[in-house]
Amino acid sequence: TGRLTSRTLTEYYLDRIERYDQRGPALNSMAFINENALAEADRLDSERVANGPRGPLHGIPVVVKDNFETTGMPTTAGSRLLHGFQPDEDAHLVERLRAAGAIILGKTNMHEFAYGITSEGSAFGAVKNPYDPTRNPGGSSGGTGAAVAANFAAVGMGSDTCGSIRIPAAHNNLVGLRGTQGLSSRRGIVPLSHTQDIAGPIARGVSDLAVVLDATVGFDAGDPQTAQSVGNLPASYLDGLSPGALQGKRIGVVEELLLVDHEDSEVVAVIGQATAELAAAGAELVRVRFPNLDVVVNAEPTGFFVLAHDFKTDINAYLAAHPDAPVKSLTEILASGKYNPSIDQVLRVSESMTEESEAVYRSALAQRKVIREAVLAAMAEQNLDALAYPTIRRKAAPLYQPQDGSNCQLSAKSGLPAISMPAGFTEDGLPIGIELLGRAWSEPELLAMAYAFEQLAGHRLPPPLLGPRMPGELSEEE
Repeated sequence: TGRLTSRTLTEYYLDRIERYDQRGPALNSMAFINENALAEADRLDSERVANGPRGPLHGIPVVVKDNFETTGMPTTAGSRLLHGFQPDEDAHLVERLRAAGAIILGKTNMHEFAYGITSEGSAFGAVKNPYDPTRNPGGSSGGTGAAVAANFAAVGMGSDTCGSIRIPAAHNNLVGLRGTQGLSSRRGIVPLSHTQDIAGPIARGVSDLAVVLDATVGFDAGDPQTAQSVGNLPASYLDGLSPGALQGKRIGVVEELLLVDHEDSEVVAVIGQATAELAAAGAELVRVRFPNLDVVVNAEPTGFFVLAHDFKTDINAYLAAHPDAPVKSLTEILASGKYNPSIDQVLRVSESMTEESEAVYRSALAQRKVIREAVLAAMAEQNLDALAYPTIRRKAAPLYQPQDGSNCQLSAKSGLPAISMPAGFTEDGLPIGIELLGRAWSEPELLAMAYAFEQLAGHRLPPPLLGPRMPGELSEEE
């Protein structure tokens, strides 16, 4: 409508970052700020006047996780061992965002090397949860989650190897999607596990998520895995969003992912209310049991053998391809000792992989097909449109403490898409997320169901700790 310029919006977000990320609750969600953001906003404002907008992201500030290569800013993956590392190309998804007219406002803090879910790292320290700064924001994309929840940008980008988009979405009252494996490119993202890594948006609402998906998903010749997306994408993810999308849907509530331990009961109570709201929106709920789910999902040693094996080979290959990186290998990373203690054990597990590990690795990869077939068979037998379960069965743990309760594995190991959406709050005001998992390439249906739930339930509330709006400050909706 012309009421707002990109420059005004960019200034607004930069002001919020200064007040709340560096002062106030000092969320510590931002790793780097784009020094050229205001100049880019001016350029995009001029382009809009001259030629009209490129699309809905024209002039919109977004933030990206610090493992995305981003020209003009360092890429450290949250590690001081990569201090000063600045690749001269954008990650493919950053290229796509810029082409859509988005402003990369800055890079977000994260769990070091994306190897954890509490968002601690040696480069920038721990990210704080905007709903309670004494607790973690989830991870590994916790900086993106905290920044988007705190309204430091319109939307943000994260990566998910096992929950790293969905857990921050749950802990920060946001929407986050892990797409079908192959939906979006991994090129230019510091790897954790090439068999499980995928990137995507974290947003305050489903329609925002859809806008970013439209701009970023699809084939990239630099990532052969994305060839699977060809023929499986809608014209626009916005097209299917309807407040009535839950009517007649059959949703299976997975019993084995609800109450695993007594400590899960607080989250289970919130999920119970959320499933009642799904039913009120017209969905038919079905209790689903997978008697051997834990055995099937965790058949590999520790449940994370593939990820641990991949990290050693993937990070070594990535560093070898970037000879200007300050560190050259996982062996060198460990020898330095200059990393956050939270990743010491997992780094050592990865480093311990040998040629003798290959047989176990191949067996664990083959198990992925078993998991996928078990999920799809259960959905087919009961004519289900989606499976539902808590994104994570525990509320956000205190800073620097272990975070238990993740349900990340079902989507990550099956390669099937899952969306986390706000389910409500615990009695002490911490956000809880509910996850919907669907068949391959069912993202339009998952987004439609999440949108319908969002419109009915209205669980998205901004963090109360960030104070009232200042005179003239925009609301979240604006």
